Amino acid sequence: MSKVAICVLAALVLLGGALGWYVMRPKPVEATPALTADAKAYARNLQLSEVTMKATESYMQQMVTEIEGTITNSGNRDVKQAELVCVFYNAYGEVILREKVPIIQKPLKPGEARQFRLPFDDIPSSWNNQMPQLVIARIDFS
Repeated sequence: MSKVAICVLAALVLLGGALGWYVMRPKPVEATPALTADAKAYARNLQLSEVTMKATESYMQQMVTEIEGTITNSGNRDVKQAELVCVFYNAYGEVILREKVPIIQKPLKPGEARQFRLPFDDIPSSWNNQMPQLVIARIDFS
């Protein structure tokens, strides 16, 4: 093999390695934007109750963990949308999954309560099987 062919081959191997690293690199954890001051003050008015967790098998024979419960708007404003961040931990108390999910997708009026269901099918096997931490991450008013 000539020196030029060896150099080209080495360059291709390096380029392939760099591309492989770029594609397979750890993805940064998506930062949860802070609630606005208005939303932060109102968050205590969105109350979660009767929250339960169960595992079911989907029609594709995949385990799905479902969190169900009721959200009540005990404040005096219409809430157009709201999102929760669900934080799953392993047995050592380390965060293994942080997922933002919508909990209110159509307006929830003051005094109104609504059932919710949050399905998760991608929880890592290292999960401690305990109820995840549920944190209100976004509130939009009508």
